[in-house]
Amino acid sequence: MGPGPLLQFLPLAMVMVIFYFLLIRPQQQKMKAHRELIDNLKRNDEVMTGGGLYGRVVELADRIVTLEVAPNVRVRVDRLHVETVVSAMPKPAKSSDKGEGKDK
Repeated sequence: MGPGPLLQFLPLAMVMVIFYFLLIRPQQQKMKAHRELIDNLKRNDEVMTGGGLYGRVVELADRIVTLEVAPNVRVRVDRLHVETVVSAMPKPAKSSDKGEGKDK
């Protein structure tokens, strides 16, 4: 008698597990990170699109992002085509924090 049906199915199951951990799971994590990036976009973020276009976010809508790529040159792109946030504008420092409470 040959090996049982469970033993014959074992190599196929191992291949499926390997495919899951090497291909499917990393792609799901990448998609989740991209979704979070798109959800957290805000005005004045410097972004790069999938086509390699760099710009500053000036308007946000549900599906459309308006980027300023040069002074007075605006381009509308779909949110899903924003690939990375290159830099976010730092928050301005409060004027009340400067010099208060320091004795000379």
